[in-house]
Order: sequence, then structure tokens, then C-alpha cells
Amino acid sequence: MVDITIKSLTGDDAGTVTLADEIFGLEPREDILQRMVRWQLAKRQQGTHKSKGRAEIARTGAKMYRQKGTGRARHSSARAPQFRGGGKAHGPVVRSHEHDLPKKVRALALKHALSAKARTDSIVVLDELKTAEAKTKAMVQSFTKLGLSNALIIGGAELDENFARSARNIAHIDVLPIQGINVYDILRRQTLVLSKAAIEALEERFK
Repeated sequence: MVDITIKSLTGDDAGTVTLADEIFGLEPREDILQRMVRWQLAKRQQGTHKSKGRAEIARTGAKMYRQKGTGRARHSSARAPQFRGGGKAHGPVVRSHEHDLPKKVRALALKHALSAKARTDSIVVLDELKTAEAKTKAMVQSFTKLGLSNALIIGGAELDENFARSARNIAHIDVLPIQGINVYDILRRQTLVLSKAAIEALEERFK
């Protein structure tokens, strides 16, 4: 069990919280994290690359020249891949890049990503993610006090609208509800910021 100080948006201490070892205290395994990141990036890849095959080219299908007597090769259609303007042989087609990854491995990868951040003291816990008004300038000042310049911020099931609006234009800061927490975004940001509600939701999820 690891005790961590809870901070407020003003930078003041607001108590402590204990991080569960079964979620934040594992020995991070790079192979599991790599598999998960690869799965996420493949899943979001569009796969809309496409080239036209010989059946899709708008050219005449008439025989190019007579079969015998010219001394040239026996060609038929000008749509064949070897001709300029012909179809592409074995070109890319629209497809999904998704592949399977067991649900248990995905859950374990999230625990390992959280543990990796905890191991390097890169987790900040905030009491609540709420502001009275949507002011980006004020939010930048709050983050500066907390030492946050490159961070993923995870809130509860519902994000405060003023907080989300204040933070969304700040470079290198991502804000997600607890449902959106994922391994790739955790690893790509330097610091992981969790609200008290987010920690409770994670503990409930991995019970």
C-alpha cells in the first residue's frame, strides 16, 4: 500500500489516499504494455487506403493489336498492370487492421500502466476537478502551481464542464472521464492526474 497526498487545484494539501497494491503496485511488464499499445493503435487505424485493380480501370478491353505477326508479346487488355494507366497489381485495399487481444490481458495492461506511473512517482491525486468559471488562463496558473506541463487528467464518470473547457486548449494536457482511461494515453503523457472519484472507480472496477 502506498499513501499519496491529495492536492487541490490551488496547490494546497487536502488529505491522503492509499493506492492499492493490486492496481498500482505491480512490477510493470513492457511486453504486456507493448501488446496493448499495438492493439490500440491498430484498432484506431482507418484502413481506407485503396488503389484500383485492373477490373476497376476505365480503359477499353479490346485486344491491343493482332495476336501474330508483329514480333511483339501477346498482349490482350490495356488495363493490365504492366502498362502505364493500368491497374495496380496486389495494391492496398480497404480493410480493418484490428486483431484480437484477450480481455484479461487488456485489463492487466491497464494495471501495469498505472503501476509504471506509480513506480516513477508520476501520479498526482486531486480532490476534485471543478472550477467556478471556464478560464484557460486561470487553469494554466493552477497547473503551473501543481507542476503539470505534460499530463493526462482522469476525472469521474461526469466531467465538470467548466474544467473541461478550461483545460482543452492547453498544449500537452488531455482530460478524459474514467470510462476513457487507456494505456496509450497514460504512457504518452509524463504525469497521470487522478481525481478521488477516478481512484474509487478504478478500485471498484478491479475488485
